[in-house]
Amino acid sequence: MTQVRERRTMKAPHRSKIYHNLSRFYDGLFAPFFQARAQATIRKLQLPPGAKALEVGVGTGLSLDAYPHHADVTGIDLSEEMLTHARAKIARKGWTHIKLQPMDALNMTFEDNTFDYVFAFHLVSVVPDSAKLMREMVRVCKPGGRIVVINHLRSERKWIAALVDLFGPITNSLGWHTKLTFEDVVTPAPLDDIVRYKTSPQSLFTIVIARKPTSGMN
Repeated sequence: MTQVRERRTMKAPHRSKIYHNLSRFYDGLFAPFFQARAQATIRKLQLPPGAKALEVGVGTGLSLDAYPHHADVTGIDLSEEMLTHARAKIARKGWTHIKLQPMDALNMTFEDNTFDYVFAFHLVSVVPDSAKLMREMVRVCKPGGRIVVINHLRSERKWIAALVDLFGPITNSLGWHTKLTFEDVVTPAPLDDIVRYKTSPQSLFTIVIARKPTSGMN
């Protein structure tokens, strides 16, 4: 029988400055870069009626408008400040298909195999342990369910990677790490049918869509 994982004694969860301290200004600063891509990705998947979806690191809810009303959507975030803004959006829109919870993405309290879709937008390079995040996302996803990640990934072109590294001290101080690779995303836990693409050749962000295997899982 599947059981909820026990929370282990640990230090206070990591909170990235870029998300926690800028919560009041997040929409204005980041919506032009993040919102359209995330919403288009959700809509492209055409979630079926009754689908259970989890968005990890939901933040202020930039993507929430894209989830169909016939889906059952849960959003989690470590920042109560972010969730306050997301709750206000839900109240204004009168959405009843979306619920929010404060939760550490690295130690989720959901049971194994709970969600049909698990999304993480611009989060994997922010948490202190990206491999653990990916394992948790796969754990709570149902066998055959979809794992969807949008993130900046380290360029395979050495000169571009070196150029981005010049800004490393700045981005690291904000809690955003620029050395995350595609392999860092797809290798920590078993995944099938992995697809990656960019919405344009100039885009800094990669979309990764994969499926949790239906067999060989505990």
